[in-house]
Amino acid sequence: MEGMAGQKSSLVWAVNISAFLLVLLWTIPTLGLFVSSFRDRDQIASSGWWQSFSGSEQTGFVRTGTGDDAIQMDGLYVIEGNVLEGEQKLVAWGTGAREPARYQPGDTVEIEDGWQLTVKADGSYRLASRQPFEMRRGERIFTTTMAPPKFTTGNYERVLTAEGLGRAFMNTMTVTVPATVIPILIAAFAAYALAWMEFPGRALLTAAVVGLLVVPLQVALIPLLRLHNDIGIGKGYLGIWLAHTGFGLPLAIYLLRNYMVGLPREVIESARVDGATEFQIFRRIILPLSFPALASFAIFQFLWVWNDLLVATVFLGNTREQLVMTGVLRELMGSKGGEWEILATSAFISISVPLIVFFAMQKYLVRGLLAGSVKGG
Repeated sequence: MEGMAGQKSSLVWAVNISAFLLVLLWTIPTLGLFVSSFRDRDQIASSGWWQSFSGSEQTGFVRTGTGDDAIQMDGLYVIEGNVLEGEQKLVAWGTGAREPARYQPGDTVEIEDGWQLTVKADGSYRLASRQPFEMRRGERIFTTTMAPPKFTTGNYERVLTAEGLGRAFMNTMTVTVPATVIPILIAAFAAYALAWMEFPGRALLTAAVVGLLVVPLQVALIPLLRLHNDIGIGKGYLGIWLAHTGFGLPLAIYLLRNYMVGLPREVIESARVDGATEFQIFRRIILPLSFPALASFAIFQFLWVWNDLLVATVFLGNTREQLVMTGVLRELMGSKGGEWEILATSAFISISVPLIVFFAMQKYLVRGLLAGSVKGG
């Protein structure tokens, strides 16, 4: 019979497929950012990241030399040069913007009265005329080239040094790690008290914690900042740690309390009969058994704090030395909007750490959420 203890649900396959699709939807864009972070601007603009290993087609134009660059050769005035740079391969060329790929390499065409232009496969061109050239600007040669795959680590060097993302990374780590650990420590004690200790007002306090879950943090930002200024904390790491702790505690207490209340009562009562104190029960029994729930909240809190911009802006500041990674990304989006290689590199660095944390602890997340929802009711 379906739904009985010890029996697998017939919808297990649907759950597995849904989880796989969610991971796939998350992983594919991240892979694209990772590949793009090693490409230069021209390649990103001309082809998608999935074409990174097959080369990219690019269009552009170059100007020939002027009349001052012409030399006399066999009774002709000749201007020579090359339209290619680096390891590019010429695919086609043209003399007008409307038809940039009209001619094939090696073709010779007449572009003016008596002017003949030849562009070879190696990119060398020859502009010849029987009369002296009277032009101050060179003629335009439009090219369609194929650039081989090219990868570079220069984007990371620039982002981590010149753009300040390295300092922002350390700021974000300094904010995120304590802002994840402190709420877990406080919430674990509070959840144990609400789940297993008898005291007046416990139900009312539990209801208050649940009610705080629906309060938007935006309404508390300015009053909390004023309080920090009044007591001398001001803007700094201590203030932002306390702010994230306060904003994360309601969910942490609710999640952990629902998990702890479903732990075997017989084990806890036996420990009390044997003379164990409440702290010993908490440390030796509750904490080891509650590790999946603790890991679940740790993942949520880490992701929220790592991706936060609003709280960091209010309680930390906007100077170059105080910016977190989301703040640097905001500035790059405004000042480097066309430099996609910089944006891709910065975005990949920003999301790589949360991805590592999520995939490393996802089994605990699933166990904690399922157990909490079943036991807590």
